[in-house]
Amino acid sequence: MVSPVVTGYYRYTDIFFEWHQALPNPEDRGPLKALLAQDAFMHPDHPLRKDGVEGAELYLGTLQNFESRLLFSSAQVEYLRYWLHAMQLTKILYLFRTRTQIEKNNKRLKGVDPTLNARRDIFERVRSLWAQQQGTWCALDFEAWDRDHTLLTEFGWSTVRWDHGSKIEEQGHLIVKERRYYTNTFVSNNRDRFSFGKSEEVNKATFKQRIQALIEDLKKSGPLFLIFHDNNQDIKYLKSKDVDVQLPDVVFLLPDVLPKDGIFVLDTSDLFAALEGEGGGNRRSLERICRHLQIPTAHLHNAGNDAHYTMLALMSMASGEPIDMQRERRWPNRTSTNTSAPNAPLNGAGIRVHFDPWEEEDEFSDQEGVCGPAVDISQFRAESDDETH
Repeated sequence: MVSPVVTGYYRYTDIFFEWHQALPNPEDRGPLKALLAQDAFMHPDHPLRKDGVEGAELYLGTLQNFESRLLFSSAQVEYLRYWLHAMQLTKILYLFRTRTQIEKNNKRLKGVDPTLNARRDIFERVRSLWAQQQGTWCALDFEAWDRDHTLLTEFGWSTVRWDHGSKIEEQGHLIVKERRYYTNTFVSNNRDRFSFGKSEEVNKATFKQRIQALIEDLKKSGPLFLIFHDNNQDIKYLKSKDVDVQLPDVVFLLPDVLPKDGIFVLDTSDLFAALEGEGGGNRRSLERICRHLQIPTAHLHNAGNDAHYTMLALMSMASGEPIDMQRERRWPNRTSTNTSAPNAPLNGAGIRVHFDPWEEEDEFSDQEGVCGPAVDISQFRAESDDETH
């Protein structure tokens, strides 16, 4: 019996922006990216070019949301892999290992709930958009008096944009003058401990004008990506009477292709949930996420500091490898399947990171966070005493 020929398809953007990152040797990445560049397809010596056709022949596919995408066939991908190896431009073993890892991860993803799948999709879209180094990315944070959350006391921002390939970063912090002496009861009072510049004390009217002007200015440089940590409250603050930023066309669903303009919302709590394999409603704090990403923090609950740490968390995840490779690099061999109920759906258990108690608990000191939990050495002393008798 003849086996049927099965053809798969890969999105062009996924291969162009991600595959080269899987090659461990940086010298091998250039040839792969050059081979996949759009201009290269027009060259008469390109391996995918057909006689009598100007350029390479790709495929047009329609996604479940009815958007169209350029695709490679699996046969084309295999031939490119073979051609790179035959021309001695890279090692075939690297791409084989990558494909094997992808197949392994796909098996572990069986039974993943829709929420986690959606978060994983957002994670990869963020990586793809970030890699293009376009638009403006701005992390925002507000602080309010903890006895009345309608009284805003601080605003902080941290932006990243690119000018001819050079990354430009800016940070800022505003304090509301009329509410300077509103002291928190349940949250740390760190408004005067901005670590990334000089704080500005302004009145309520200027506070409102400065934030409005900031958003309007950022919108002029192409698409604007607003980054929050658990965005629900901060979006409300932006729309409140104390700020009154107009966001009529804000979009919470990231595009698959970089747009020319528009405002899009990202949430680092969702991105980290995707990375650790969390599909439920458990949103980690900014401090906990930075701890797991190994980003040192100080004086949290200062709006300027929180905005910058949110940006650092975004950059750490967005500039890393594809989600499953990044998870394994950060926390190797820390996932497991659900062995307590073998016949039950996995629901993402195969990609859920299991952190040790000392990584999760706030009671452990900073030294314990680096070196692990404290060890009771009395048991070793007892064993040593037994050996001497």
